[in-house]
This record gives sequence, C-alpha cells and structure tokens, in this order.
Amino acid sequence: MFFKKPIPIHTKIIIALILGAIFGVIFSVDTHKLKIITRTDKGEVKSIVERWEKAEFILHDSKKEFTSDDQSKKIKFFRDLPKSEKSNVVLIFYKKSSNNQFRETQLIKFENIIDVQKVKTIAIEIKPIGTIFVRLLSFLAIPLVIASLIVGSASLGDIRKVGRIGGKTLGYYIITTSLAITIGLISANLIKPGEKISADIRDRIASEYQADVSEKIQQELGVDVIDFLVNIVPTNPINAMANGNMLQIVFFAVIFGLTLTMIDNSKSESVIRFFDGVSDTMIKMVDLVMKIAPYGVFALISATVAEFGFGILSTLLWYIVTVLIGLLIHLLGVYSFAVRFLGKMNPLKFFKGMRDAQIIAFSTSSSAATLPVNFECTERNLGVPKQITSFVLPLGATINMDGTALYQGVASVFIAQVYGFNLDITQQLTIVLTATLASIGTAPVPGVGIIMLVMILKAIHIPAEGIALILGVDRILDMCRTVVNITGDATAAVIVARSEGLMKNDEKNEV
Repeated sequence: MFFKKPIPIHTKIIIALILGAIFGVIFSVDTHKLKIITRTDKGEVKSIVERWEKAEFILHDSKKEFTSDDQSKKIKFFRDLPKSEKSNVVLIFYKKSSNNQFRETQLIKFENIIDVQKVKTIAIEIKPIGTIFVRLLSFLAIPLVIASLIVGSASLGDIRKVGRIGGKTLGYYIITTSLAITIGLISANLIKPGEKISADIRDRIASEYQADVSEKIQQELGVDVIDFLVNIVPTNPINAMANGNMLQIVFFAVIFGLTLTMIDNSKSESVIRFFDGVSDTMIKMVDLVMKIAPYGVFALISATVAEFGFGILSTLLWYIVTVLIGLLIHLLGVYSFAVRFLGKMNPLKFFKGMRDAQIIAFSTSSSAATLPVNFECTERNLGVPKQITSFVLPLGATINMDGTALYQGVASVFIAQVYGFNLDITQQLTIVLTATLASIGTAPVPGVGIIMLVMILKAIHIPAEGIALILGVDRILDMCRTVVNITGDATAAVIVARSEGLMKNDEKNEV
C-alpha cells in the first residue's frame, strides 16, 4: 500500500524545516518583553517586564536611556558593564499613563541586578535539541576525515599523484571562488540594492545593530600568505584535532598515509585496515545520526525564525534578493556547467544526490558539521571514490567558500552604495583578491563571513561600521551561502575524480 511506503529522510527533513519555520513564527520572541534577574535576601528573583515605553540604567551620577525598541542594545549595555559595577546599577522602567505622560508613580525599579535577558519562548527553549544534532555531526567530522584521508592517501601511493590531485583541487577552488565574487559584484552593480535604502532607514538599522559592530571589528581576520603556509604544518597533530584545524589535519593525514606506503607491507596493511574500519564505522554513525535529523532541523529552524523573525527582511529586501540571485546563478549556472562538461555527469543526478547534505547545510550554517553528510552523499549517491572525497572535501570545507565569497562581493558594494561611495574598477578588483585570500584557511563555522567582510571593507576604505546594516539578516543568508559552499566541494570531488578516471558507475553518470 502507498501509505505504508517509508518516507525518505530528505522528505522528512524538508517537512521538519517547513514546520520549524511555522513554529518559529507562532512562538517568536517578543522584543518588548524582558526578564530581569535580581539578588535578594531570599535568593535570586526572576521578573518579567512588559508593555514598557522607556528604561533607564542609573550608575552613580550617569544615566543611560533606552526605548522599548532597544531590547538588544539594553541587554548588551548591561552585560558589557564591569562585573564590579553591575551590582551598583539601578534599572528603572517607565510606562505610559492614561494621558500619555511618563509618571514616576508608574515606574518599576530593580536593584542588585544579576542579568537582563530576553524572554525565551518554547521555540527558543528547544534549540538545545538542534545543538545536540550539530554536535553529533561535528564530533564525527574529524575522525572521519583522518581515517578516510589516511586510507585514501595510502591507496594513491604515489606522492606525484597526490600532488596532481591537490593541484587540480586547489586550482578549481581558486577559479570558482573568483567567479563567485565576480558574480556577486556584477549582481550588486546591476541591481544597486544600496541605492534603494533611504538615509533614515540606514541610520535606524545601523543604530539597532551598532552594539555588535565593535565586537566584529575586533575579530577582524588578517591575510598573511607566509603565515598561512607556515600554519598548515601542525606542531602537535593532537592539538590540531582538538581545535578542529582542518588544514593541519589534512596535512598530517596525507603525510601519514603516504608514509605508510614506504614501510613494510606486513605492517602497513594492518594500519590501513584499521583506519578503513574506522572510516566505515564513522559512515555508519552518520547514518544513525541522520535518523534524528528531522528533529534537529526543526529545533534549529524554529529557534532561528523565533529569534530573528522576518521584520528586518522587508527593510533589506533588495539586498537579500541580490544575494540570493547571485547564489542561485552560481549554484545552478556555474556548478551545473562544471558538473555537465567537466564532471560528465547529469546535473539533475548531481543535485538529487546532494539533497540531504544541502538541507543539513541550510539548517546548521556550518560546512564542518555538514562534512560527514557530504561524504556520504558524494560517495554513495554520486559515485566518487573515498580516495578522492577524503582529500577534496576536507580541503574544500576550509578553503572553498564560494557562497561566502559571493556574499562578500554583494555586501561590500551594498554598503558602499548606502554610504554614497562609488567603487572604481581597482577597488572592485581588490575585493576579488582580498575575498579570495580571506576564504582560504577561514574556519568553516557559522557567522565567519561577517568577520571576513570587515577586512574587505577596510581594504577598499569603506567604513567597517557599515556591517551594522546587514547584521540583522546575516544569519538567514549564512544558511543559504553554506548550501553553495558545500555544493562547490562536492562539484570539485566529481570533477577531480572524473579527470583521474576514478568515477564509479560511469555508465549511469554520463550524459
């Protein structure tokens, strides 16, 4: 019977994603509610304050005022206070009286404050379920990469072959990253999203997110090619594994695997069999973790929608549309062309095989967390052998960020347009170069793109404070660009495997 047919896991995940978004909308965070935790003689007391119009922090002789729309700024102001000063702060909330005048008789006053928090809804409370899911995927990534890469390098045997595959992979990644940035720049120059933002809206958005800007600017990344090359070599491989430094892990595993081919077969074969068993075990664990993927996706999406909402989307609609158009062109245009003519594979087969990894990437916003699922999709569905995926995918998760690079191009031009700057060809070429270098060696974790953007803005002499304009939608766009990032890695794996004559099921792949 039809209704007894098992529902495919990717269908379950899509359903969970849609339901999670709806759940997040229903149980969204009320930005006009605050939880105040204070210390009394009887212990901690938690109070909920709502329907207030103005709040004042009073510390000694100074006073800081906030309106009811400044929820995030008020929370950050308190948390940034020195620990010794927090106990001396007095927080007063004012409500409007019937004649719309503020009266002290209607104030709510708090002393001995421990913390100021948003009031969490059930959509936020279930986020730990999603966090556990991401952690399960993340803890599988490192042992899977090490085991697969050691076995793959040992099976390649010839160091010249490893160098050839590495050269092809790196060359492909640099080309597609440059293409992605160029597509982003062209899209932003044609659509001109920054010119559709008025000065009033610009100032309001900048004011809302200015509290987070200084933190992001302090985290600015630097680009030093020599340091980058030196840091590929780990001083302690165990420490590299603990810190999730993927480039150092790849370096160690490749050297280890190649060295295995140089010792006696009676010794090396047992080591290779061991790591081959570890790799198969990790893949099986991925299968088990994916069984709870719908629950993790539901929790992650509902929490994201509940916390960030859709209100900011209408204000930055043209910016969002520009980024999404660029991502779609790169995803469906560049990758389809590369898969069809370089990988000799039907693009429809490719994208169908990548569904699970793309949905997980969208939900987690993390290339690293998606890596185990990307391994599974690329090997099982696309027919790429382990000896290629074990090298290409971990490297791609670290240095290939096409979606993030494209977003850098759009965001840079958008911010320049908002502030009235006209970027010349030299500045736009600087964006291409800087964004390409910045994507190499950057940690494959959520939110790193906004830190990379600070460096790019400084390189073209645009105020870095402009990132405040896009912080409100960065999390949502991060989900979209991560899909492009991991799809680019899989595309490279298909193309490199094809060029080496190692693709499995060739008769099914060719068109």
